[in-house]
Amino acid sequence: MFERFTRDARTVVVAAQETARSLADSEIRATHLLLGLTQPEQRTAALLAEHGLDRDRILRRVAGRHRGGLDESALSALGIDLTAIRSSVESTFGPGALDADPRSRRRGPGRRRLFAGHLPFTAGAKKSLELALREAIRLDHGAIDTEMVLLGILRSDDLEIRQLLAESGVDVAALRQATESRRGHAA
Repeated sequence: MFERFTRDARTVVVAAQETARSLADSEIRATHLLLGLTQPEQRTAALLAEHGLDRDRILRRVAGRHRGGLDESALSALGIDLTAIRSSVESTFGPGALDADPRSRRRGPGRRRLFAGHLPFTAGAKKSLELALREAIRLDHGAIDTEMVLLGILRSDDLEIRQLLAESGVDVAALRQATESRRGHAA
C-alpha cells in the first residue's frame, strides 16, 4: 500500500513515527498521523487549523494524555495528580528524573537499542491508513496524498481521534467536505 503514497504522505508517516518516539510511545497512533498532517509544509496544516486543529493544540492533548504512557485524565478522575507525583519524584531524584529516553537503554549482548527500527502501528492507525486507500479509490485518485490520509483518519472509528475531534469542537462533516473540495471532489 505504501507504494501508492505520495512523497508528502510518506513524510507524514515518517513524522508520525518521529512524534511517537519523541513522546516515548512504543507505537504509531492515529493521533501521531494527525500531527504529521499539521506540519507547516503540509497542505493539510492550514485546513486543519481553519477547523480548530492546529499542531500545538493536538500536541498538548496527545502529550497530556500519554505523559509517560499514562492517561493523565483517567488518573485524575481517580484522584491521582501526575503533576504532584512528578514534582515529588524530581525533588527527590532531581529534575528530569522521569524523562529518561527509553530508546537509550541498551539490552543483551548485541546492545541493540530499544525501539530500533520502525515502530508498529496501532489498530486505529492501520485502519486510518486503510481508509485513506479506500478514500483514494472512492474519489478515483491515483495516489494516496495527505488529503486522503486526513479523510481516512476522519472516517476511522479510533476512540482517541473521536475524543480529540469532539473536545476540539470539530465539525467532522464540514472538515471532510472542505478536504474533498480542496481536492476538486466536492461532497
